[in-house]
Amino acid sequence: MEQRVTPRTADAGGSAVGAERVAAGPGGTSGTAPPAGTHPPAPDSRRRIPRTDALLRDPRLAEAVDRLGAGLVKGAVREAQQRARDGKIAPERVPETVLDLLPGTASGLRPVINATGVLLHTNLGRAPLSDAARQAVAEAAGPTDVELDLGTGVRARRGRSALAALRARVPAAGDVHVVNNGAAALVLAATALAAGREIVVSRGEMVEIGDGFRLPDLLVSTGARLREVGTTNRTTAADYAAAIGPGTGFVLKVHPSNFRITGFTRAAEAGELAGLGVPVVVDIGSGLLAPHPGLPREPDADTQLRAGAALVTASGDKLLGGPQCGLLLGDRDLVRSLARHPLARALRVDKLTLAALEATLAGPPTPTARALTADPAGLRARADRLAAELGAHGIEVRAVDCTATVGGGGAPGVGLPSAALSLPEPYAAALRAGRTPVVGRLEAGRCLLDLRSVPPQDDERLGQAVRSVRTSGDPAAGKERA
Repeated sequence: MEQRVTPRTADAGGSAVGAERVAAGPGGTSGTAPPAGTHPPAPDSRRRIPRTDALLRDPRLAEAVDRLGAGLVKGAVREAQQRARDGKIAPERVPETVLDLLPGTASGLRPVINATGVLLHTNLGRAPLSDAARQAVAEAAGPTDVELDLGTGVRARRGRSALAALRARVPAAGDVHVVNNGAAALVLAATALAAGREIVVSRGEMVEIGDGFRLPDLLVSTGARLREVGTTNRTTAADYAAAIGPGTGFVLKVHPSNFRITGFTRAAEAGELAGLGVPVVVDIGSGLLAPHPGLPREPDADTQLRAGAALVTASGDKLLGGPQCGLLLGDRDLVRSLARHPLARALRVDKLTLAALEATLAGPPTPTARALTADPAGLRARADRLAAELGAHGIEVRAVDCTATVGGGGAPGVGLPSAALSLPEPYAAALRAGRTPVVGRLEAGRCLLDLRSVPPQDDERLGQAVRSVRTSGDPAAGKERA
């Protein structure tokens, strides 16, 4: 009798399937090679992944729900569980991974260490608040007497104690007012004084500020017309005088905070313009309230008012070292008319800003003030110490001298002697992605961590951030391998 042989079945690619079939994976599907760098769990390990309800009974996560909200915590739980399913972590590591994934606060904003050497870095929120200001904000978070006289029980001037503190710092000001940022201060002045009228301004002061916002566009949006006088590099008091007429609302002086014009230049000062018969408004920008010995060319509010300016506008989160706000200081009647203008209501600041501003004005020196006056020798000593400590951990680092800047539109062209940690370039991206993000700067192919913009009390956090990057794999070595 003829014996029949059953043929082996071939797959689509022509290979035999049967005894040589790849072992089936979980659920009966054909197994595949795991992605490089991952460790697939054993077939039954997924059963060991903690359930969501069990995780949320963990006292540590229960506390996090009270602090951060259930949505954020459950999101971290799902992410940790998925990592376990993907074989990236062992099931037993899920609770600890959830804790690692939780943010410090319910806000998406992440605290960073500013090691750029730019003291007032706009992308990092400009001036860091003092401890006194932070405490004042925390205290003001609940109900406060922001607009109530507790003695009489009737309505009072909003933020009166903060305004009093501002007046005390600028004796030449007849009165003061606060709005939500520096541009808003100028918009309020232009709307109240020059809507439908002309603002006389030098061509050399028609500046562009951050993110493409141009001063002329800002002013024209208020309904005012611009009357440009002089040239880019030279404008005299006579140029202003020739342009003033019945339709003039005010003369505007703008500090060109983001650039410097050198060489054959001329600019009329506030004192030369004060007798022209119209208000002189000076936008100093940087928020310097009084002369600073380290910044002799930077205009300040008190000096401009004493020279004859009717109104000075400035920002609170620059050289003043406070929260974002706009300051208006000047003639008593003029400031009070601005404060009563209908637009002032739309531009007013909240109680948290008022609290932070008052604590900045009346409290101890701000971090910005301390950074401006930091001793270069002390900065180098800090850099040497940190470099030695990090070098002991096998990190390729050295201490170097460098130059920091004010930033935030303050003191353009002024360099501040500083010291930094110099690391291989790949550290820049790795440090930004760390648990404690550190933002440095790239210079000559190296990542510099400039210590003038880092408070001394943050040195240990900075060192730990660098060590954490090193222990997770040397980024410099990774670049060389690539």
